[in-house]
Amino acid sequence: MGFKGNQYIWKDRKRYLGLPLSFTRYAISDDRLFLSQGLLNIKDEEILLYRVRDLSLSRTLGQRMFGVGTIVVTSSDKSQPILQIKNIKDPTTVKELIHTQVEEMKVRRRVRFNEISSISDDSVDDADLDDDLDDDTEDDSFQ
Repeated sequence: MGFKGNQYIWKDRKRYLGLPLSFTRYAISDDRLFLSQGLLNIKDEEILLYRVRDLSLSRTLGQRMFGVGTIVVTSSDKSQPILQIKNIKDPTTVKELIHTQVEEMKVRRRVRFNEISSISDDSVDDADLDDDLDDDTEDDSFQ
């Protein structure tokens, strides 16, 4: 991927004990989120920001002690639907930055995701419906 030469809004490395001592790199551009892992064998991933569905932040006690945290990005990307941005510095600010960029890209690309929650009809049993019909017919016979 090479983080050089491109315009990035944010970039960082995965940290150990608060220090950037890893070969896992993260970056955000105007329209994409990048992940690069490895030293000799490098694996690059990217997620288009308008495909991001959800963001969450978690910080363990150890992460809080070193000022780092993990952001979990859930997207509709086929190759990497869940991306964990692990042990990054100032995770709350980065999460808000990602959120702002995601919303901006969705507006720019005129993407709307309707969150429709399907109501499960499993709670209504067909036998209950039949009982209601039987009750109605019994009431009619008395009149």
